[in-house]
Amino acid sequence: MPKDQRSFGRQVDSLVRAHLLYLYRISVHLVLDMDTVSVNQFRDKLKTFVEQVVTNHTPLKVTLRAGDAFVVMSADDWEREQETLYVLQNNSLMKQIAESMATHNKGSGYTPTREELNEITGI
Repeated sequence: MPKDQRSFGRQVDSLVRAHLLYLYRISVHLVLDMDTVSVNQFRDKLKTFVEQVVTNHTPLKVTLRAGDAFVVMSADDWEREQETLYVLQNNSLMKQIAESMATHNKGSGYTPTREELNEITGI
């Protein structure tokens, strides 16, 4: 898939998530079922763990002896999370999403033609 289409997909994904959070005013508690490994295990199997993180889109928590920890995640997943945070923190975008959904729910919003949709999605 071309990079532009992936970027568009991530933007849509971010907007949808932001919209759902805004519309339903969900109190979000981020609970990840995240695998945890020690830094020694991570070092010994670095390539395997990195491939797992990138392929499965699942973050990995790596713990240090002192009790501290860090998280390893793919660059694509990190970028998607950053985009989502940007949308959630941008009041004008959130207002635009809410207004767009209101017109959509009323059936009064703009409906693009099939050709316009194909152009947007690159099909």
